[in-house]
Amino acid sequence: MLDHPKFSRRDMLQAGAIGLMGLSLTDAFALRAAATQPAAHAAKPKSVIYIFLSGGLAQQDSFDPKPDASDNIRGEFAPIRTRVPGVRMCEHLPKLAERIDKWAMVRSLTHPSNDHSLGHHIMLTGRSQAPIGFNPSAPRPADFPSIASMAGNLVSRRNALPSSAVVPFNYIHHSGRIIPGQFAGELGHRHDPWLIQASHNCPGYGPCPDCFDHQRRPHAHVGTPVFQPPVLRLPEGLDQSRMETRRGLLNLIERQQRGLDQSAPLDLDQHRASAMNLLTSSRVRSAFDLATEAPSVLDAYGRNLFGYSCLMARRLVELGVGLIQVNLGRNETWDTHGNAFPHLKDNLLPPMDRCVSALLDDLDVRGLLESTMIVMAGEFGRTPRVFGLPQYYALPGRDHWGAVQTVFFAGGGVRGGTVVGSSDRIGGYPATSPQTPENMAATIYEALGLPRTAQWHDAAQRPHHVYHADPIGGLME
Repeated sequence: MLDHPKFSRRDMLQAGAIGLMGLSLTDAFALRAAATQPAAHAAKPKSVIYIFLSGGLAQQDSFDPKPDASDNIRGEFAPIRTRVPGVRMCEHLPKLAERIDKWAMVRSLTHPSNDHSLGHHIMLTGRSQAPIGFNPSAPRPADFPSIASMAGNLVSRRNALPSSAVVPFNYIHHSGRIIPGQFAGELGHRHDPWLIQASHNCPGYGPCPDCFDHQRRPHAHVGTPVFQPPVLRLPEGLDQSRMETRRGLLNLIERQQRGLDQSAPLDLDQHRASAMNLLTSSRVRSAFDLATEAPSVLDAYGRNLFGYSCLMARRLVELGVGLIQVNLGRNETWDTHGNAFPHLKDNLLPPMDRCVSALLDDLDVRGLLESTMIVMAGEFGRTPRVFGLPQYYALPGRDHWGAVQTVFFAGGGVRGGTVVGSSDRIGGYPATSPQTPENMAATIYEALGLPRTAQWHDAAQRPHHVYHADPIGGLME
């Protein structure tokens, strides 16, 4: 069970002020976090898109095939050649194989957990160990901050918008429990990433419109539309002149608050600017309306939840959001214990191959790939051995495996065509250049322009390091 938030008089006044502009309390906290973050050092603006594959992508069945291994290791998929001599990958990722000059892979990322909840916490926070008192069933205030929360706290705001966002939903298990690792934890809930909830109507667990689910629930889409970002418009009956009147009322509230509490004055200026920008900026509003995109672009990404989410990420990059976490599939969509090969072939790999390839091309054409890093990972890899669970699935699959996974990197100065590290002959453990989630997180933070000396402070104002390892060597130009 999540802890209930506790609101001070200052919080309630602020929430009331934001409510005057038609925004929710959740929006207020996201914008307040953006308004109070410290300024980062001056640097060329950069962004990161962190694509997360909840459930755990099998390295052997995607980016690290083992064609010379035995049948129960190799699996059913054939490897295909890429433009890089000696580098092969799964036959069901042909578009990414064609574009390998634009991206790189790390085949040796390792961490100690095979548990879904702890694996999420590890890979979403970049911290290999569990925090003290970790609860796999619910987030806790003592959890480590997510990478998205850290970026939101430390990366300078651009265009008066939050510095980090999550699309198109957060991770909620089908049982109703909320997966830890997604939130700000010790940073405080006000620094939770800006959640752009864009899949309100679809309770499925995969790429709509099929609503794929790796277990046994029906694969029928039950919600319309598939993807519906927030409608950023002034509330009905509130025109621009009335908006200006409310702006004056906000000034009055601020003066009254300062009179009530001179010891801790509340400055709403930046907070208000973010809220006003969301509501009144035509550029921001149009970014949330995918209907304005060219049909050819929509077709390239794929007219499904995977495609729309990656397209939304590109638009957020254009708006200046520093880090966008894209959740490709709901909680544990990629958890292929059984029926793994038809599920990957028919439901998962093709839409991922398509939308990530389109994202690479789109950013490149727009001149944004050099300043935008794309990272794609799951909470762990999968076991080397293919096995059956006939009591649950008709066909075999692979189990959880934290010991090794392949992580995808592109853009932001990544050397295209590079392979860092390797796994052993069965894809079970790192064979060369082992990397950790801390190395991955450091690579992201460096891409965002955060200095190695960067710190963050918890609720008690105790300082903590941002970096816990060096960025991945050999990956960047």
